[in-house]
Amino acid sequence: MSDSQTVRIGTRSSELATWQARKVAEELKACGVDSELVFITSEGDRDQTTPLPEMGGKGVFTKAVDEALLHDEIDLGVHSYKDLPTDNPLPLKIAAIMERADPRDTLVAPDGIDFLNDSDYKGIIATGSNRRRAQWLNRYPNHRVVNLRGNVNTRLEKVQTNEWDGAIFAAAGLLRINLGHHVSQYLDWMVSAPAQGAMAVMVRENDQQMTSLVNRLNHEETAICTNTEREFLHVMEAGCSAPVGAYAERRENELHFKAVALTLDGQERFDFEKTVSFSEAKGLGRTAARQMLDEGADKVMEELT
Repeated sequence: MSDSQTVRIGTRSSELATWQARKVAEELKACGVDSELVFITSEGDRDQTTPLPEMGGKGVFTKAVDEALLHDEIDLGVHSYKDLPTDNPLPLKIAAIMERADPRDTLVAPDGIDFLNDSDYKGIIATGSNRRRAQWLNRYPNHRVVNLRGNVNTRLEKVQTNEWDGAIFAAAGLLRINLGHHVSQYLDWMVSAPAQGAMAVMVRENDQQMTSLVNRLNHEETAICTNTEREFLHVMEAGCSAPVGAYAERRENELHFKAVALTLDGQERFDFEKTVSFSEAKGLGRTAARQMLDEGADKVMEELT
């Protein structure tokens, strides 16, 4: 914590990232703690044209904030949890996982979604995600998927001005900054990215004061569900750019988990789905990954190397 006892919150400067950081600031304020935002530019912000998989995927949006935290330029970092690598060799730790927003993917189609009903139509869909690309091509093999980069507002502008039929966005990102009216369809059939819709708050491992403070913001149910998803991702040895999806949700006293892995062209698909009691959720992500790898999903990972 800084000398003024005002917590310095590190964040990227996009509208969505700023919203997320301000949400953390509001929660801290409710705990009687003042804070200020410190804006940091990531590699992913500087380069908005190179496809994310070509940039390495892991840490593209988080590395700069982590470095600021390591150098004591900030007291905590706020991330979209899905952007964090599952391996963390740095002396940093997640002290809180905030309550999850809508985890679904959505289609933004400025001219409507009637084209989806024509099985012969050769549609053009934009996304920078291999996971979304593979699942879309699996469902709509006649379509072509083109790359789309940039923050939420930039991507919305691109889908309005290009000759595309639509683009895929995370519901949480649109809803959080009051852009939900752009949603043409919620893609309930698409398995979301592990931890999509959740926010993670990172602190230095040795900062016990900040750890204790931030722990108060943790949402236990979200933490259990998202950590199950990320455990699956870790065992699959898949990064943010892999065509892999996983989603866990609590249904009363049970945890329902589903996962998918696909080849990049969407032609081969591996699925897992299981419901267990919530108290027995530990290790479910690991079990799912091992079963899918045994069934042949390792070819999905090999395709990325």
